[in-house]
Amino acid sequence: MTDDVPHKRKFAFLATVSAVLWAFLGVRRRADYQKDIDKLNPLHLMAVGLVLALVFVVGLIVLVNWVVA
Repeated sequence: MTDDVPHKRKFAFLATVSAVLWAFLGVRRRADYQKDIDKLNPLHLMAVGLVLALVFVVGLIVLVNWVVA
């Protein structure tokens, strides 16, 4: 008997951050990418990606203001 309920994915914080950071670099093995797709929740990936992008931009702004000032 097959289960019609979709597989629920857990929120694995470190695995999600790791996947997003690898995506920022643009370097990821296909096997690891497939494992991330199977294991991680896309909404969590988008949320962590947006937060890390915001942290990166704010960090650059702070760095430029510190160097210029």
